[in-house]
Amino acid sequence: MLVGLLDSLYSGISIGAVLLIAALGLAIVFGLMGVINMAHGELMMLGAYTTFVVQNGFKLLGESWFEVYIIFAIPVAFLVAAAVGLVLERGVIRYLYGRPLETLLATWGVSLILQQFVRSVNWVFVIGIAVFCLLFFGAMWVLSNRLDRIRNWGVAVMLPLSLGISFFTGKFLAQTFKLAVTQPWFGTQGVDVTAPKWLRDGLRVELSGGNFQLSYVRLFIIGLTILCVVGIYLFLQRSAWGLRIRSVTQNRSMSACLGIPTQTVDALTFAIGSGLAGVAGCAISLLGSVSPNTGQSYVVDTFMVVVVGGVGKLVGSIVAAIAIGTANYLIGSGVLALTFTPIKPLFDFFSFFATSSMAKVMVFALIIAFLQVRPGGMFPQKGRSVDA
Repeated sequence: MLVGLLDSLYSGISIGAVLLIAALGLAIVFGLMGVINMAHGELMMLGAYTTFVVQNGFKLLGESWFEVYIIFAIPVAFLVAAAVGLVLERGVIRYLYGRPLETLLATWGVSLILQQFVRSVNWVFVIGIAVFCLLFFGAMWVLSNRLDRIRNWGVAVMLPLSLGISFFTGKFLAQTFKLAVTQPWFGTQGVDVTAPKWLRDGLRVELSGGNFQLSYVRLFIIGLTILCVVGIYLFLQRSAWGLRIRSVTQNRSMSACLGIPTQTVDALTFAIGSGLAGVAGCAISLLGSVSPNTGQSYVVDTFMVVVVGGVGKLVGSIVAAIAIGTANYLIGSGVLALTFTPIKPLFDFFSFFATSSMAKVMVFALIIAFLQVRPGGMFPQKGRSVDA
């Protein structure tokens, strides 16, 4: 019984660590810009698929290189997710500040687009997008210093022209090379990321009730989370851009009056938050198979971490992530039901919730009850950031 309880606690803490990495970025973005980013889970999914691609690349280099691929996959996943987040902020979200409902709907649409992109992406798709970007954005750069009327005509002409050229380029490649370029890279099925050998074992701890094993993969995820938390703390507290981010979070109007480039701060913050989601996706890929729906399994829990911990509060996110991750695993695995076996009513109650879906229902109910008492979360915001 003790071994099973410790194992569930350990697994729950590691899941809470993944939630914490994702919630760090979401808390920063939501606290600074008030943006409800429903595509945050898909950014985690992109980080997981990036890890899969890096793994396959290192397999080609040999066994010795494969053992260190995860060290390279983490920064690459961060950069890929940060780049996508930056494009999302510059292309969509910056036009929707101050309109949370429109932001929610827009990012939800983006999440569906990213899911379908991963299911369908192939060489024809990628080459078509590259041709479109080269033609359209290249023309916009050429016309950037021209009169508004000429630039508007340029958009009207180049948009359909670029779409048409990229479409027919893809058709030509598909007919010429057949399935060599049209077969999806990932498809709808899940893909597996294999951990290096040094992460496949565990640390065995002998107890009176049996042996308890601390998986190296989950220890690695917990260590990665600690590294991310320390890195974000030092960035926000010790760097010039961290000072600017905290200033804009406290009072955007006054920060703009003092010469802080608030739009640049918004873009940087969103990129960092998205990059952290990519790192969380890298950690998720070590725990199970990766599919286009991977992010949907975590995004709701991530939002709950932000709300329960307190918007923009690092300590609150840490406590809430560990609590929610552990509670989900303890209830869903049935360990609590076994713990209360001698007490029939409690055993029946926890047995009813001893599935992953029902465990989420119970955790939701507990969070709703908690927010009735503390609507601002564990560590509510105080001062001018609340009044703004």
